[in-house]
Amino acid sequence: MTSHYKGQPFQDSQYPGGPQSIPGKVMCAYYDFGGEGTAYHDTTDKNQGSGMLNPANGTYLNEFRINESVDTTYTKSDGIDDNPFNFVQPEMSIPYIGWTEPGEWLKYTVDVAQAGVYTVNLLYTSNNGGAISLSVDDKDVTGPLTISSTYRDEDDMDWRQWHHWNLAAGITELTLEAGIQVLTLHTVEHGQMNYAYLSFVPKE
Repeated sequence: MTSHYKGQPFQDSQYPGGPQSIPGKVMCAYYDFGGEGTAYHDTTDKNQGSGMLNPANGTYLNEFRINESVDTTYTKSDGIDDNPFNFVQPEMSIPYIGWTEPGEWLKYTVDVAQAGVYTVNLLYTSNNGGAISLSVDDKDVTGPLTISSTYRDEDDMDWRQWHHWNLAAGITELTLEAGIQVLTLHTVEHGQMNYAYLSFVPKE
Protein backbone atom coordinates (compact mmCIF):
# COMPACT_ATOMS: atom_id res chain seq x y z
CA MET A 1 0.00 0.00 0.00
CA THR A 2 1.26 3.48 -0.82
CA SER A 3 2.68 5.13 2.30
CA HIS A 4 0.95 8.48 1.74
CA TYR A 5 -2.59 7.08 1.52
CA LYS A 6 -4.80 8.31 4.38
CA GLY A 7 -8.01 6.42 3.59
CA GLN A 8 -9.43 3.73 5.87
CA PRO A 9 -11.57 0.66 5.13
CA PHE A 10 -15.32 1.16 5.27
CA GLN A 11 -17.37 -0.11 8.20
CA ASP A 12 -20.86 0.47 9.57
CA SER A 13 -23.61 -1.28 11.51
CA GLN A 14 -24.14 -3.82 8.71
CA TYR A 15 -20.51 -4.36 7.66
CA PRO A 16 -17.86 -5.18 10.27
CA GLY A 17 -15.10 -3.33 8.46
CA GLY A 18 -11.54 -4.10 7.53
CA PRO A 19 -10.06 -4.51 4.07
CA GLN A 20 -12.26 -6.29 1.54
CA SER A 21 -10.95 -9.74 0.68
CA ILE A 22 -9.45 -11.03 -2.56
CA PRO A 23 -10.35 -13.61 -3.77
CA GLY A 24 -13.99 -12.63 -3.37
CA LYS A 25 -16.31 -9.74 -4.10
CA VAL A 26 -15.23 -6.15 -3.62
CA MET A 27 -18.50 -4.30 -3.03
CA CYS A 28 -18.35 -1.01 -4.90
CA ALA A 29 -20.48 0.94 -2.40
CA TYR A 30 -18.04 -0.05 0.39
CA TYR A 31 -15.38 2.37 -0.86
CA ASP A 32 -12.96 3.62 1.78
CA PHE A 33 -13.50 6.38 4.31
CA GLY A 34 -11.39 9.47 3.73
CA GLY A 35 -13.55 11.86 1.77
CA GLU A 36 -13.24 13.76 -1.47
CA GLY A 37 -9.78 13.68 -3.01
CA THR A 38 -8.56 10.94 -0.69
CA ALA A 39 -10.92 7.95 -0.90
CA TYR A 40 -12.94 9.14 -3.87
CA HIS A 41 -13.56 11.86 -6.42
CA ASP A 42 -17.14 12.71 -7.35
CA THR A 43 -18.35 15.51 -9.63
CA THR A 44 -21.38 16.44 -7.51
CA ASP A 45 -21.51 17.70 -3.93
CA LYS A 46 -24.54 15.68 -2.82
CA ASN A 47 -25.40 12.00 -2.89
CA GLN A 48 -28.01 11.78 -5.67
CA GLY A 49 -29.32 8.45 -4.38
CA SER A 50 -29.43 8.39 -0.58
CA GLY A 51 -31.59 11.26 0.68
CA MET A 52 -32.67 12.37 -2.81
CA LEU A 53 -33.97 9.56 -5.04
CA ASN A 54 -34.32 7.48 -1.88
CA PRO A 55 -36.11 9.53 0.79
CA ALA A 56 -34.33 10.15 4.09
CA ASN A 57 -36.80 8.18 6.18
CA GLY A 58 -34.47 6.66 8.76
CA THR A 59 -33.99 3.33 6.98
CA TYR A 60 -30.52 1.90 6.48
CA LEU A 61 -30.56 1.60 2.69
CA ASN A 62 -32.33 4.91 1.98
CA GLU A 63 -29.76 6.76 4.07
CA PHE A 64 -26.69 4.68 3.18
CA ARG A 65 -23.66 7.05 3.19
CA ILE A 66 -26.11 9.94 2.87
CA ASN A 67 -23.59 12.61 3.92
CA GLU A 68 -20.99 11.74 1.29
CA SER A 69 -21.00 13.03 -2.28
CA VAL A 70 -20.57 9.63 -3.94
CA ASP A 71 -23.94 8.62 -5.39
CA THR A 72 -25.26 5.42 -3.80
CA THR A 73 -28.53 3.54 -4.11
CA TYR A 74 -29.61 -0.10 -3.87
CA THR A 75 -31.25 -2.85 -5.90
CA LYS A 76 -35.04 -2.86 -5.64
CA SER A 77 -37.74 -5.39 -6.44
CA ASP A 78 -41.20 -4.81 -8.03
CA GLY A 79 -39.80 -4.96 -11.55
CA ILE A 80 -37.08 -2.35 -11.05
CA ASP A 81 -33.84 -4.29 -10.61
CA ASP A 82 -35.48 -7.72 -10.80
CA ASN A 83 -36.92 -6.99 -14.25
CA PRO A 84 -37.23 -9.49 -17.15
CA PHE A 85 -34.69 -7.59 -19.27
CA ASN A 86 -31.71 -8.33 -17.03
CA PHE A 87 -28.84 -10.30 -18.49
CA VAL A 88 -28.20 -11.67 -14.99
CA GLN A 89 -30.38 -11.35 -11.90
CA PRO A 90 -28.76 -9.34 -9.09
CA GLU A 91 -29.36 -9.82 -5.41
CA MET A 92 -32.00 -7.50 -4.00
CA SER A 93 -31.32 -4.80 -1.41
CA ILE A 94 -27.59 -4.53 -2.05
CA PRO A 95 -26.09 -1.02 -2.24
CA TYR A 96 -24.39 0.06 -5.45
CA ILE A 97 -22.74 3.08 -7.07
CA GLY A 98 -24.71 5.09 -9.64
CA TRP A 99 -24.79 8.41 -11.52
CA THR A 100 -21.15 7.90 -12.51
CA GLU A 101 -19.28 10.45 -14.64
CA PRO A 102 -15.94 10.31 -16.48
CA GLY A 103 -13.07 11.29 -14.21
CA GLU A 104 -14.68 9.97 -11.04
CA TRP A 105 -12.90 7.31 -8.98
CA LEU A 106 -13.27 5.20 -5.84
CA LYS A 107 -10.62 3.58 -3.63
CA TYR A 108 -10.83 0.27 -1.79
CA THR A 109 -8.37 -1.15 0.72
CA VAL A 110 -8.13 -4.85 -0.10
CA ASP A 111 -6.33 -7.82 1.39
CA VAL A 112 -5.04 -10.30 -1.20
CA ALA A 113 -4.78 -13.73 0.39
CA GLN A 114 -2.34 -15.17 -2.11
CA ALA A 115 -0.18 -13.72 -4.86
CA GLY A 116 -1.16 -14.74 -8.35
CA VAL A 117 -3.26 -14.01 -11.41
CA TYR A 118 -6.92 -13.15 -10.85
CA THR A 119 -9.78 -13.00 -13.32
CA VAL A 120 -11.90 -9.89 -12.70
CA ASN A 121 -15.66 -9.67 -13.23
CA LEU A 122 -17.95 -6.65 -12.85
CA LEU A 123 -21.67 -6.64 -12.03
CA TYR A 124 -22.98 -3.46 -13.66
CA THR A 125 -25.53 -1.66 -15.82
CA SER A 126 -24.78 0.74 -18.69
CA ASN A 127 -27.41 2.06 -21.05
CA ASN A 128 -24.84 3.67 -23.37
CA GLY A 129 -21.70 1.61 -22.90
CA GLY A 130 -18.50 3.14 -21.63
CA ALA A 131 -15.11 2.32 -20.15
CA ILE A 132 -13.53 1.88 -16.75
CA SER A 133 -9.98 1.24 -15.57
CA LEU A 134 -8.36 -0.20 -12.46
CA SER A 135 -5.30 0.95 -10.54
CA VAL A 136 -3.40 -0.81 -7.77
CA ASP A 137 -1.49 1.41 -5.35
CA ASP A 138 -2.04 4.31 -7.76
CA LYS A 139 -0.49 2.46 -10.72
CA ASP A 140 -2.74 1.92 -13.76
CA VAL A 141 -2.79 -1.83 -14.29
CA THR A 142 -5.43 -2.17 -17.03
CA GLY A 143 -5.78 0.87 -19.24
CA PRO A 144 -9.35 1.53 -20.47
CA LEU A 145 -11.65 -1.50 -20.27
CA THR A 146 -14.67 -1.40 -22.56
CA ILE A 147 -18.08 -1.83 -20.92
CA SER A 148 -20.84 -3.09 -23.19
CA SER A 149 -24.21 -1.36 -23.24
CA THR A 150 -27.09 -3.07 -21.45
CA TYR A 151 -29.72 -1.15 -23.44
CA ARG A 152 -32.63 -3.35 -24.55
CA ASP A 153 -34.84 -2.15 -27.42
CA GLU A 154 -37.64 -4.40 -26.24
CA ASP A 155 -37.96 -2.58 -22.88
CA ASP A 156 -40.31 0.36 -23.46
CA MET A 157 -39.71 1.91 -20.01
CA ASP A 158 -37.00 4.50 -20.62
CA TRP A 159 -36.02 4.83 -16.94
CA ARG A 160 -35.42 1.08 -16.67
CA GLN A 161 -32.60 1.22 -19.22
CA TRP A 162 -30.43 2.09 -16.18
CA HIS A 163 -31.47 -1.15 -14.46
CA HIS A 164 -30.58 -3.95 -16.88
CA TRP A 165 -27.93 -5.82 -14.90
CA ASN A 166 -25.14 -7.73 -16.58
CA LEU A 167 -21.92 -9.48 -15.52
CA ALA A 168 -18.83 -8.43 -17.45
CA ALA A 169 -17.14 -11.81 -17.02
CA GLY A 170 -13.38 -11.83 -17.46
CA ILE A 171 -13.22 -8.11 -18.13
CA THR A 172 -9.51 -8.29 -17.32
CA GLU A 173 -6.84 -10.32 -15.54
CA LEU A 174 -4.63 -8.87 -12.83
CA THR A 175 -1.40 -10.13 -11.31
CA LEU A 176 -1.59 -9.21 -7.64
CA GLU A 177 0.89 -9.47 -4.81
CA ALA A 178 -0.19 -10.86 -1.45
CA GLY A 179 -1.16 -8.47 1.31
CA ILE A 180 -2.81 -5.09 1.79
CA GLN A 181 -3.19 -2.94 -1.31
CA VAL A 182 -5.36 -0.06 -2.51
CA LEU A 183 -7.53 -0.74 -5.54
CA THR A 184 -8.99 2.20 -7.49
CA LEU A 185 -11.98 1.97 -9.82
CA HIS A 186 -12.03 4.76 -12.41
CA THR A 187 -14.89 5.81 -14.66
CA VAL A 188 -13.14 6.61 -17.95
CA GLU A 189 -15.72 7.08 -20.72
CA HIS A 190 -19.41 8.08 -20.97
CA GLY A 191 -20.38 7.40 -17.36
CA GLN A 192 -23.98 6.89 -16.25
CA MET A 193 -23.01 3.32 -15.34
CA ASN A 194 -23.97 1.50 -12.15
CA TYR A 195 -21.41 -0.64 -10.31
CA ALA A 196 -22.44 -3.30 -7.78
CA TYR A 197 -19.25 -5.31 -7.26
CA LEU A 198 -15.95 -6.45 -8.70
CA SER A 199 -15.23 -10.13 -8.15
CA PHE A 200 -11.73 -11.60 -8.18
CA VAL A 201 -11.31 -15.29 -8.99
CA PRO A 202 -7.90 -17.03 -8.95
CA LYS A 203 -6.93 -18.12 -12.44
CA GLU A 204 -6.31 -21.86 -12.64
